[in-house]
Amino acid sequence: MSTYPYRRILLVVDLTEHSLQIGRRARDLAATLGAELELLHVVEFMPVEPMGETLMPAVRIEDELLARARQRLAALAEELGLPGAPHRVECGNVKAEVVRIARERGIDLIVLGSRERHGLSILVNFTEDTVLHAAPCDVLAVRVGRAAAG
Repeated sequence: MSTYPYRRILLVVDLTEHSLQIGRRARDLAATLGAELELLHVVEFMPVEPMGETLMPAVRIEDELLARARQRLAALAEELGLPGAPHRVECGNVKAEVVRIARERGIDLIVLGSRERHGLSILVNFTEDTVLHAAPCDVLAVRVGRAAAG
């Protein structure tokens, strides 16, 4: 049995400006624990109703979004110094895909970002909250934004 409880870590990123910060935390934690690190981004595609002939078909738009996300995720892995780390882009509901991948891959820890919220946004069901309650393993929410500064 391993001396550390976390052997397989899943880094979930939304490919925003905070992804590198979250990625560095996950990378450093994985290195410290001697754990494997996998990267995941989920594209939540919302098809639009065609309003005219100028709109591209939904399938083509989705393929383009997925291709762009794969390029950006590979670039993030490279920037983190993890070009060989498994990284995947899935399409669907973020919570459902994160939970599914964590189960399928035998993940011990999910690392994702958590933004500071104020006012009415506190009442909205955010991704990190829904993943936390549905995950088959521990979840580490890395604080990003204003609260992380300093």
